[in-house]
Amino acid sequence: MPPTPPAPLLTVRAAVILLLALVIGVLAGFLSYHVDGSLPGAVLWGGGAAGASIVLFHSIVGLN
Repeated sequence: MPPTPPAPLLTVRAAVILLLALVIGVLAGFLSYHVDGSLPGAVLWGGGAAGASIVLFHSIVGLN
């Protein structure tokens, strides 16, 4: 009997949610840096936007 393949590390749903959060975080960080010119501030804005978008997309993306 052949061995069963291992389960995927991430589901497609989790990968989509993380990818969308990454895009939102990078855009927010870029816009913040463009306006203010502060790299630490841009990182904080980007991280906050990415974290909030994970919560949002978790509730929006279907569980089918």
